[in-house]
Amino acid sequence: MSITLTENAAAQISKQLEKRGKGIGLKLGVKKSGCSGYAYVLDYADDLEAEDNVFENFGVKVVVSKLDLEIVDGIQLDYRREGLNAAFKFDNPNVKGTCGCGESFSVT
Repeated sequence: MSITLTENAAAQISKQLEKRGKGIGLKLGVKKSGCSGYAYVLDYADDLEAEDNVFENFGVKVVVSKLDLEIVDGIQLDYRREGLNAAFKFDNPNVKGTCGCGESFSVT
């Protein structure tokens, strides 16, 4: 099982945690959503639950619940700036399809 961050993603998460003033890392999860099935959910992780798994890259922790790990296992999270837009990008080897608008994905 692995979750990886690029150096750009780790730097952005560190910056956001520092600005926020608290938190142990990024919480990565999924929720049922959209026409394809799932959407990513990003939040701050302030504490750990018993079922959480922790992955660390470039000194930054990513927390994933046991329930979501099967869907996001192997994902690489990047942070890219494209023109005026900057956003996290998900490279998930488990994704089998996405909806037309790119808001949701399927893994079956």
